[in-house]
Amino acid sequence: MKKLLFRGGILSAAAAMAALYGSIGPVAAQQVTWLGTLGGTLSEANGVSADGSVVVGRSLNAAGSSRPFRWTLQDGLQDLGTLGGATGVARGISADGTVIVGNASNAQNRNRPWVWRDGAMQDLGTLGGPTGSALGISVGGDFIVGFTLDADELQRAALWRGGTVENLGALPGGRPSAARAVSQDGTVVVGFAYDTQGRNLPFRWTPGTGLVSLGTLGGLYGEAWSVSADGTTVVGYAYDSAGVKLPFVWRDGVMQALPLLSGTVSGDAIAVSADGSVIAGSMWTGTASVAFRYTAGGGTEDLTGFFAPYLAPGSVLRVVYGMSPDGRYLVGRGFNSLTGRNEAFVADTVPEPTSLAVLAAGLAGAGLLRRRGGATKV
Repeated sequence: MKKLLFRGGILSAAAAMAALYGSIGPVAAQQVTWLGTLGGTLSEANGVSADGSVVVGRSLNAAGSSRPFRWTLQDGLQDLGTLGGATGVARGISADGTVIVGNASNAQNRNRPWVWRDGAMQDLGTLGGPTGSALGISVGGDFIVGFTLDADELQRAALWRGGTVENLGALPGGRPSAARAVSQDGTVVVGFAYDTQGRNLPFRWTPGTGLVSLGTLGGLYGEAWSVSADGTTVVGYAYDSAGVKLPFVWRDGVMQALPLLSGTVSGDAIAVSADGSVIAGSMWTGTASVAFRYTAGGGTEDLTGFFAPYLAPGSVLRVVYGMSPDGRYLVGRGFNSLTGRNEAFVADTVPEPTSLAVLAAGLAGAGLLRRRGGATKV
C-alpha cells in the first residue's frame, strides 16, 4: 500500500486523495505543520508567502547559534547563511516568496540588515553607523523597514527603497526609534520610538506628517507591530492606566483594546492581514503564552483550541508572528509535544470542503487516516 505522510497531526482529505489517486491540485485544507529545526532545540517563524508555500524565520542549529531559515514543503528548512558571522534571523517575506529580509552578523561580528533575492544575501547598508536590522517588508517586496545606527551612532527608524536608505527620524528629544512594518506603497510606516522620558511609544510615519506617536491606552508604554496594506489599520500593544499590557487596533485616529481571552491577563497584537480584518498575536495567562486570532465576526479565538483536532495531545500554539496577506496562513512558534521542542509552525485556517471531509472520515474508518500525531508514516 502507498505510504501516507501525516503532517501537523492530520492528513487532510485533499492530501489523502492525492496520495491514493494522484494529484488533484491545490485544495483548502485546515491543518498545522510543524517545521522542525536546523538541529537545535528551538525555531520560530516570522513570515509567510501569500500561498503559504514559503515560510521564513530563525532556528537554532546544533551549535546553538540562531540561523535565518527559508522553509518549503518540498525542501524543508534551508539555512540562508549570514554575512560572514555566526548568527542571523529572517524577519519578513514578500507575498510572492521571492524577497526575504532580516539581520545577520558579519565577519566583524556586527549585526547588519540584509535582503535575500535569487539565492543570495546582500547587505542593505545603514545610515552611516556600524549596525542595523531589517524588520519588515511590504507586500510587493519594494519597501523594507527596520532600524540602523546613524553616523553619530543614534538608533533611527529606516526605510529602504530603490537601493537607498532613508532616516525616518525620531520623536521630539531625538531618542531611539525603530520601524517594524510598512504599507504596500511605502507611504505609511509603523514601529516604536522613545520620548524624552525614555518611554517607548507606538508611532505611525508618513512623508507628510513625519514620525507621530499614536499614544497609549492610558498607560506609559506601547509599540506598533504591523500595518495593513493601505496603511489605515495599525496593531500592537499598549498599556492602560492600570498598567495592563493590552493588544490594540488603531483606525481613523482611535486606538482600541482587543478583548482578552478568558483566563488571560495581558496580550500583544503582532500581525494583521492586508485589509485589516484579521489580527493575531499572543496573550499571557500569568504562566504561559497563548496564540490568538481576532476578527470582528468571530471575536478573540484561542488558536490551540481552534486547531485542537490537528494537534497532538500536549501541543500548544504560543504566538503568531506573521500571516499571509489574506489572513489565511498563520506562522509563529508553539510547543510540539511529539518532539518536546518549541518549534516554528505554519497553520492553514481554511476548513476543508464538506465533500473532502466526508472522504477523510471514510479513510479514517478504513484505518488509512489518523486524527492525531506528528509526522508519521504507515
